[in-house]
Amino acid sequence: MLIIDSHVHTGVNWSEPVDVLLYQMDTNGVSGAVLAAHNGNYDNSYILDCARRHEGRFKVIALVDLSDPNRVRTLESLKNAGASGFRINLRKAETWDPDNSGFVAAGELGMIVSVIGAAENFASARFKTLLDNCPNTHFCLEHLCRAPGGDVQKPPYDVYEDALACARWANTSVKVPGIGEILGKPHNLPSGFPYETFPPHYEMAKKAFGIERMMWGSNFPPSAAKEGYRNTLEGVRKLPAFQQGDDLEWVLGKAAAKLWGFDKAA
Repeated sequence: MLIIDSHVHTGVNWSEPVDVLLYQMDTNGVSGAVLAAHNGNYDNSYILDCARRHEGRFKVIALVDLSDPNRVRTLESLKNAGASGFRINLRKAETWDPDNSGFVAAGELGMIVSVIGAAENFASARFKTLLDNCPNTHFCLEHLCRAPGGDVQKPPYDVYEDALACARWANTSVKVPGIGEILGKPHNLPSGFPYETFPPHYEMAKKAFGIERMMWGSNFPPSAAKEGYRNTLEGVRKLPAFQQGDDLEWVLGKAAAKLWGFDKAA
């Protein structure tokens, strides 16, 4: 089965070097990964170089200063250098605006916008205005439309359901993290896979987006401090939400390969 990791981090000024990531990928049968620039690092040279040095294995999500008057030219340069998209953080409201020309330009360049935020950010009218403004730009929503580890862990799920309403826009898809981003560490760890229960967020997201718009993302290396790389993948394999037909093929590889343009033979 083709396995693509849609959300990882690597770097030299923060995070782990790419060799550590490649070890995890190779050990777990992961063919390719999407390198997401970590927050605050506007120097994209390292992840672009990783993609060049390991041709076919990586796609790059850059970080761009959208307040820069030359932002469209910067996007063009990044596209020419091999970037497939750029990243925004909805929780930092001052760094993005629904009317910013960079978002429309991304669609014109065929670049994807990867979006991190809390459920309340995805649920906001401000973000949905952005989706309305950019019907030709694809937005890939990180961490199952929620902040990793913090929000909407318990019912009622009103805010989370409002966040999942982003699925009504056809130009959206969602990244599927490991269970450790939603459930805390069990008090007593078993010898094998750590979780015996499964949160409802995955089934809710599947109902909203459909399986062909969902893609596993390990969030390495932050996930190493939770359940670990292997278990982020194993957890998605075990989820009852993904046991029908070819669900696992889509969520583990086909959706990411289609969106990010991975060669299935890579």
